[in-house]
Amino acid sequence: MKKILIATQNRGKVNDFKTLFEPKQIAVWSLLDIDDIEDVEETGTTFAENATLKAETIANRLNMPVLADDSGLEVDALNKEPGVYSARYAGTEKNDQKNLEKVLDNLKGVSDPNRTARFVCALALAKPNEETIIEYGYCEGEITKVPQGDQGFGYDPIFKPKGYTKTMGELPIEEKNKISHRRQALQHLAETLEL
Repeated sequence: MKKILIATQNRGKVNDFKTLFEPKQIAVWSLLDIDDIEDVEETGTTFAENATLKAETIANRLNMPVLADDSGLEVDALNKEPGVYSARYAGTEKNDQKNLEKVLDNLKGVSDPNRTARFVCALALAKPNEETIIEYGYCEGEITKVPQGDQGFGYDPIFKPKGYTKTMGELPIEEKNKISHRRQALQHLAETLEL
């Protein structure tokens, strides 16, 4: 079985990638499986810059192919915030509950038609001494007024995908993964790599 290293310590993301890669007979491991590896500081101003920075830094450190993603939520009424700051929107401690509460607070008084948003994913595949491949995925939808569901992680309980009556937090993981921004980006990457 082939192996791929995902440059993340986020268990939710690791589970998403496992669900997406294992049917292709590709074993997923992550920074959670490696001792004494420093996380890469995300200093980029775009999802692609952050994903590339993580993938290239760790690929060079470990001398192996590494896949990194940077993803987040863009809310149109908030000038596309939280954007690249999605994980730390409410502070540096990466608290999912506080982050989604801040989005809801900032959207108080905003009517349903103006609550449009999207999840964005930039994937970067870096291999030592090769050009990094970057692919994007998007999932369009809207922000609900209250959290619903306890599936998934992050902003899933307040994000209702376009054409759905349930939030990502209410959808079974298999259903979520069919429409997710990460799935879209991975499909583009799989086509590029002819997986």
